[in-house]
Amino acid sequence: MKKSFYLFNPGRLSRKDNTLCFQPVDEEGNELQPRYLPIETVDNLYCFGSLDANSALYNFLGKNQVAVHFFDFYEHYTGSFMPKEYLLAGKMQVEQTKYYLSEKKRQVLACKFVEGAYFNISKNLAYYANRGKDVSESLRRIEDYHGLIGQTSKINELMGIEGNIRQAYYDAFEVIVNDFAMEGRSKRPPKNEINALISFGNMLCYSVCLDQIYHTQLNPTISFLHEPGARRFSLALDLSEIFKPLLVDRTIFSMLNKKQIQASDFRQELNRCVLKDGARKLFVKTFEERLKETFKHRSLGRNVSYKHLVKLECYKLQKHLLGIEEYKPFRMMW
Repeated sequence: MKKSFYLFNPGRLSRKDNTLCFQPVDEEGNELQPRYLPIETVDNLYCFGSLDANSALYNFLGKNQVAVHFFDFYEHYTGSFMPKEYLLAGKMQVEQTKYYLSEKKRQVLACKFVEGAYFNISKNLAYYANRGKDVSESLRRIEDYHGLIGQTSKINELMGIEGNIRQAYYDAFEVIVNDFAMEGRSKRPPKNEINALISFGNMLCYSVCLDQIYHTQLNPTISFLHEPGARRFSLALDLSEIFKPLLVDRTIFSMLNKKQIQASDFRQELNRCVLKDGARKLFVKTFEERLKETFKHRSLGRNVSYKHLVKLECYKLQKHLLGIEEYKPFRMMW
């Protein structure tokens, strides 16, 4: 079975027959034990250190449909190497573009993404309210903002409401999480421990959504809620809004409240908070385990993983764009 591999050390990646060889180096430039990865076992590579590789290596990765996602020193997503879009179809791209160009159709789809994010955020808060956490004020504010979604006629209005929902949600983090203060959302740079985890987790979620889009006929550069940009795969931003509460936030809540990650696992650098290597690897391990978790899918009648759930969301979006079935965003039921 293919799986994702995370390369935290800088080093050189090369090909040895049909195997990838990663030669890591430490902070002093000393070579460490090489790691060998049979190409048929690799789904994605996530690179958090500088990677030395040549075009022949990327040709090899491309032919084997292996994507490489890059992050900088501060764990910000910087870009991806994506193999040739082997599933892109002309009809799908035409229809996707039509929906983007139609102000009315785009607004409808954008509202659905925000509705999905709202519902899953509310589900998280309700989960903790049932466990004695007083998040009633955040829930009330979110409900008020939710009532405004259907009244919007412009994308920027909708983005403003989505931002307000997120802010009300983040205000509840200090109630949900023990021993850590949220103190508002700070992104670039994250000012404290919770913000550092949110930024890191969101980048992982974005990468997962991008990878699953790649395995469908959708074009990742044509989005509906977020404005398409020249340097980003903005459709992954749309989809990640739905899945961040499930994949990222619940992982953060669980790890902090179970003290799997503690204050000593962070360090302050200038005006930013950064995860130490050990905690970063632990978070990635826990995140990957969550992606592999399965549940009984109501429509399919069989067990699916959370990672496959993202691909199913892409299929639902495809059907909407082709006029087969109205898109309904995924809603958490637990």
